[in-house]
Amino acid sequence: MMSGPLIVQSDRTVLLEVDHEQADAARRAVAAFADLERAPEHIHTYRITPLGLWNARAAGIDAEYVVDTLLNLSRYPVPHALLVDIAEIMSRYGRLRLEKDPVHGLVMRATDPAVLEEVRHAKTVAPLLGPSLDEATVAVHGQARGELKQELVKVGWPAEDLAGFVDGTAHPIALDGTDWALRPYQQQAVDTFWSSGSGVVVLPCGAGKTLVGAATMAISSTITLILVNSTLSARQWKAELLARTSLTEEEIGEYSGDRKEVRPVTIATYQVLAHRRGELYPHLELLDAHDWGLIIYDEVHLLPAPIFRRTADLQARRRLGLTATLIREDGREREVFSLIGPKRFDTPWKQMEAQGWIAPALCTEVRVDLPSERRMEYAASEERERHRLAAGTQAKDDVVARLVARHRHTGERILVIGQFVEQLEQLGEHLGAPVLTGATSTKVRQERFEAFRRGELDVLVVSKIANFSVDLPQASVAIQVSGTFGSRQEEAQRLGRLLRTDSEDAEKRAHFYSVVTRDTVDMEYAAKRQRFLSEQGYGYQILDAADIV
Repeated sequence: MMSGPLIVQSDRTVLLEVDHEQADAARRAVAAFADLERAPEHIHTYRITPLGLWNARAAGIDAEYVVDTLLNLSRYPVPHALLVDIAEIMSRYGRLRLEKDPVHGLVMRATDPAVLEEVRHAKTVAPLLGPSLDEATVAVHGQARGELKQELVKVGWPAEDLAGFVDGTAHPIALDGTDWALRPYQQQAVDTFWSSGSGVVVLPCGAGKTLVGAATMAISSTITLILVNSTLSARQWKAELLARTSLTEEEIGEYSGDRKEVRPVTIATYQVLAHRRGELYPHLELLDAHDWGLIIYDEVHLLPAPIFRRTADLQARRRLGLTATLIREDGREREVFSLIGPKRFDTPWKQMEAQGWIAPALCTEVRVDLPSERRMEYAASEERERHRLAAGTQAKDDVVARLVARHRHTGERILVIGQFVEQLEQLGEHLGAPVLTGATSTKVRQERFEAFRRGELDVLVVSKIANFSVDLPQASVAIQVSGTFGSRQEEAQRLGRLLRTDSEDAEKRAHFYSVVTRDTVDMEYAAKRQRFLSEQGYGYQILDAADIV
């Protein structure tokens, strides 16, 4: 018997012993091709899936690496059938290739004619294909490039897209400034993406995804469309581009609910593009009404369904997805893979923390009891109402106040984050702190965030508007009082508010608290949310409310 930290099983699950001396190295190796499913204290469970293996293959990881990782780190013999499956699944990626043909336009070529014959008989694939050109080549209808890739993933034969990209309308863009430079991993992310022209870069919050976008724009030097999650995010992107590139105010347009500016660099919100009027999405025309050379999808894991559908028609444009996590709560990771592109660059959070690029963080779960007078009401309620009662209980208020007092005493700046507006307004009154929700105007949000950055405010109470694209490097404490059921992406984004390093505080340490109600669905959802961070190597210490003094 070997002594590795992994137990590899025939159902494609991989168990990782957390306390093993090789656990960190094994976690990094396995995360490159498998998905974390469960992460309790001692044993983490990963699952090997076709999509995970194809992402690894697109990133340059071959079956030999996967097999060697499992054989070298497994405590017991690895099932031979599983190793055969891994090799065969990974070999499926690239046996079909989309290419440009000087005579026939877009074609699909197969290294194995039998595979081409198989997919031609798939009901969802056949209408997208034209006539056969030879036994290994078939014409593809010009506008079917994206839809075809979607359907091929569904039938288990993902195509490698080598058909290239249009250049787009040229527009000069250069990185600017002498007091900064791309970090090595940022440059690597840019180079890896540009060598392929489409795909996703995964970096922790605070690791400079915007700079990766800016550097890619400088290489492209074309008119560019940037899609973001909110108007506030659009304005932060604009401010960063003005500070880091040669672009001027007149060259950057905002396309949001407030403004409809189309300029050489246009920053549009997902909300306005997905706005529906009857059966129509009038603003989606922006995606293909101009000769964009590059489209950047910020927070790509939030991409709405209508934009997915239109992106299927944009496969000739270079597409860069940026995110801290590829987890989608709607399970549409396959669409990201087929329409935006495979994962091109990823790096473990803990590795970046060790290198000093993001702040170290201590994660703590504080458990409170549901008041006895609420127990019967909770027991008789439906699940959604139970979530509201447990997550929004006033029993959390005193714990939050004590945590805020503890960190205010040391001069730290604090975010209190939650899901329920009524709960947040009550906490804001209790703490004497401003409350920012979806109903707060963009102008007021910007003013409050700026006051927080300057140190005029040391506590902000915020709803899920702060989950994404809010740049507050001065924040070192987050207290989460409620969340969106078991959303792992939300947990990652909320911790990410704290990981940005601040040049004024090189020794910054982040504290992330999650206040949960014992013996309720609140605790179950908290455990689900923590799975992603467990994969990244973060552990949660558990405290009782009485321990917070």
